[in-house]
Amino acid sequence: MIAQLSCPTRFWRNITATNYDLAPAWLPWSAADPDRIAFAWDEVEASEITTVIASMVPSDGAAWQEKRRFITEVTALLAARYGRWACGWDWAVGEGRGGGVVTSWCCDAHSVGEPAVTAANVVASLLEWRDWLEELAERFEQLAPPAGADTEARSWHLERAATRLVTVVVDRTGAECGWYGLCRTVLTWFLSSTGTGPEGAKDAVDAAIGGRFKSWTVPSRTLIDAVGEDLAVDLTGVQPYRDH
Repeated sequence: MIAQLSCPTRFWRNITATNYDLAPAWLPWSAADPDRIAFAWDEVEASEITTVIASMVPSDGAAWQEKRRFITEVTALLAARYGRWACGWDWAVGEGRGGGVVTSWCCDAHSVGEPAVTAANVVASLLEWRDWLEELAERFEQLAPPAGADTEARSWHLERAATRLVTVVVDRTGAECGWYGLCRTVLTWFLSSTGTGPEGAKDAVDAAIGGRFKSWTVPSRTLIDAVGEDLAVDLTGVQPYRDH
């Protein structure tokens, strides 16, 4: 589990979907890293994919099951066309989709409607998600411990990276429902980008967060610092220097 859930579990469909390969919270960084997966986009591509998605939108008054099926089918389409990274297109902020970062989408009930508008919102959400991944890749590169750093320097860089990334996630999600799930994923991706194995990264992040982040609660600077320090010490065995 990502952490203690304090929101209704129906809001976590993006994580508990049947196909875990297309659940953004469980994507490995190797499948999400925009530097590894090219994304060709132009007006022709935008028009074509928008038309296809509009044709898939269920009829007006469709039951929630049909809307959910539509989301699943769109996710499969986007992932097949652009890569697994695209499955995060609807990981929206707040209760609607379980504490993600996308603002162009809300939830099945409110976002699936008139075909042209729905398709345009899907495309906007996809591009927003891609922008987020590209932003993360840049941040990861800037925050990574330099090659050849000794243990003490590595510890400092890891603590600094963790505190900054948590702060970014809080700012982008407003610490709304389930925001800590995205935080866990971002920190795991960062560690993976620095060479930590996927399982080791997940275990280290889980241990550092330890259920201390809560929905609808902006963590204090002291708590954010503590999580960053715990993560750094767990991975290096060395306390980061405060006066680095």
